[in-house]
Amino acid sequence: MSDSQATEATEAAKQAPVWWSRPDGPARTPPAGPGDRSGPAAAAHGTPEVPEAAEAGGAAGERQAAVPAPRYDPWGEVPQAPLQVFDAGRPPSAPRRRTLVAAGVGIALLAGGIGGYAGVLAERQASTRLELPQAAPENRDRAPDSVAGIAATALPGVVTLHVSGGSGAGGGTGTGFVLDHNGHILTNNHVVAGAKRIFVTFSTGESVAAELIGRDTGYDLAVVKVDGVRGLRPLALGNSENVKVGDPVVAIGAPFDLSNTVTSGIISATGRPITAGGDKGDGSDVSYVDALQTDAPINPGNSGGPLLDARARVIGINSAIRGAEKGGTGAQQQSGSIGLGFAIPVNQGKRVAEEIIRTGRATHPVIGVTLDMRYEGDGARVGSRSAGGPAERAGIEAGDVITRVDGRRVHGQDELIIKIRAHRPGDPLTLTLLRDGRERTVELTLGSANGS
Repeated sequence: MSDSQATEATEAAKQAPVWWSRPDGPARTPPAGPGDRSGPAAAAHGTPEVPEAAEAGGAAGERQAAVPAPRYDPWGEVPQAPLQVFDAGRPPSAPRRRTLVAAGVGIALLAGGIGGYAGVLAERQASTRLELPQAAPENRDRAPDSVAGIAATALPGVVTLHVSGGSGAGGGTGTGFVLDHNGHILTNNHVVAGAKRIFVTFSTGESVAAELIGRDTGYDLAVVKVDGVRGLRPLALGNSENVKVGDPVVAIGAPFDLSNTVTSGIISATGRPITAGGDKGDGSDVSYVDALQTDAPINPGNSGGPLLDARARVIGINSAIRGAEKGGTGAQQQSGSIGLGFAIPVNQGKRVAEEIIRTGRATHPVIGVTLDMRYEGDGARVGSRSAGGPAERAGIEAGDVITRVDGRRVHGQDELIIKIRAHRPGDPLTLTLLRDGRERTVELTLGSANGS
């Protein structure tokens, strides 16, 4: 090699990058190139790269190889290795870049969908785990004199009646209650009047056919009987003479066929004279009741059900309601409770039920007179008297106006009948009457007549 060639080789070696090892770390290996022949040993010892031209120059190359490496300067700039690419041949083409971008977008969308679904699941799980504050389970027993306690005691003895009949016959739904372990059930006459088939449903849901034992139109009471029913729960009977205005009461029935409905209220009045029925026009179907008035809601279907006192004893048989009148020409009664319900006193119901069970019919107390229904004054005027009857024996005459019964004022014929029928045949009775403008008092003993 000539001197000029050696000089060129030396200059080339001076201009080539120099690599060294860090004193506190592993040796740095120069990047591989087409002319690299240094090998691992040279990298390990920090030998600078020598260009191929210098190696081929013989002695000049040896002199170049012996050139010492520059000293380590801790404040100097550390040379950076050139960036490397995956493909050393050529950069990725445009279609490949588009494929990579599309793949990245797809992965991002998939990740977003998975994340959203996971969020929905987390929200649903959180919502299903949501628990609102609630009272803990507690003792379900109620005081015996509470509405709930009275209902629990009485409901097993209350029944719902479903009746069907021929053309023009009574039908529909009513209520009754068990009288004894023999299967006798007391209800209203208008519930079963004309019925050809009667079915009784108990609070347990058991339904059986019932037989009509007897009924009385004047008292609006009837008795039916079921056979083969076990576990009957007769209701205890109270005493309607002990009832006072303001006493709490509970009514049980099937208003509008809603069985086992319980309502509550108070006794609004006692001795309220009411008449019901009269659809036939001849008076044969009119009932006369010296009723207990209550504001406990009573509706169609409650008829025949019990009115109970605070000790779950029957004090009345729910029988009638007063409905609100619709305005306009030909005003009609509107169905539904307005707080004016009426019950037959249980003392009267007990006597009638006992007679029906024994004989199939009830008796009515009478004084032995016919009333003048054309009289419009205060009281009830006697039209005629029966020969040998209680009125004749007491000295009552035609034209006398009866104004009081046992000291209680009467204002018309219906009230007189109601006050008399509130007693039993054979009971003593005191009547106050007017004759020729003078008031007098008479005593008599009530007679008996068969009911219808």
